[in-house]
Amino acid sequence: MNFSIEAHGLIRTFGGIPVVDDISFQLVPGEFLSVFGPNGSGKTVLLRMLAGTLKPTAGSVSVAGNVTDKDKCKWRHKVGFVSHQSLLYGQLSVEENLYFYGRLFGLRDLHERIPERIAQAGLTDRTSTPVRNLSRGLKQRVALIRALLHDPEVVLLDEPYAGLDAHASAVLRDQLASLKSDRRTVVLVTHNLGQGLEIADRIAIQFRGQFTEIDNIEKLETESFERFYRNTVEAVE
Repeated sequence: MNFSIEAHGLIRTFGGIPVVDDISFQLVPGEFLSVFGPNGSGKTVLLRMLAGTLKPTAGSVSVAGNVTDKDKCKWRHKVGFVSHQSLLYGQLSVEENLYFYGRLFGLRDLHERIPERIAQAGLTDRTSTPVRNLSRGLKQRVALIRALLHDPEVVLLDEPYAGLDAHASAVLRDQLASLKSDRRTVVLVTHNLGQGLEIADRIAIQFRGQFTEIDNIEKLETESFERFYRNTVEAVE
């Protein structure tokens, strides 16, 4: 079977303390994994290792069959990453930010690609607006355009709903749902059960650096899962 992304025995320690402790999983094209867990459970550290921005203490990550710490050229263009921060330059306009990132990836059709992606996100009237003047929700839309500009196979999302109002959350949910229809593989980390369960087809609970449960969402009842999560995680905090 061809896997979009594989994690094998991932461990990351800081000062000898494991923050991510022996996590393994495999996702095929089109699967959407939501990873739940409280603050401090190591979710962001896990995502950074999957994105290749943080080296594991032990274990490995493979994207489309390529180990991420060996040949960066083969896998880097296959991953899009949206972190806590937008990774956008506030003084640059929406369009200028996207041209900057597009050139980093060596994309040659930016004059066609960027206006098209901006229009798809409903931001045509913001093309020339400096990013620092955008709301949190609009910045997240631009950040998602940036992460998808090079058409990655794997998309990694770190708490993308944080700080969004109801309307912005609904827009983002629709954008994330479209990723599944495009057969992209998605890993979303969040502490919000409702938002994470809404789109996912696989779920995991990360607690004290480990996956305490990973399953196909079709096998679970939402209320039962929420009760299980509260009993095993929130009651211990």
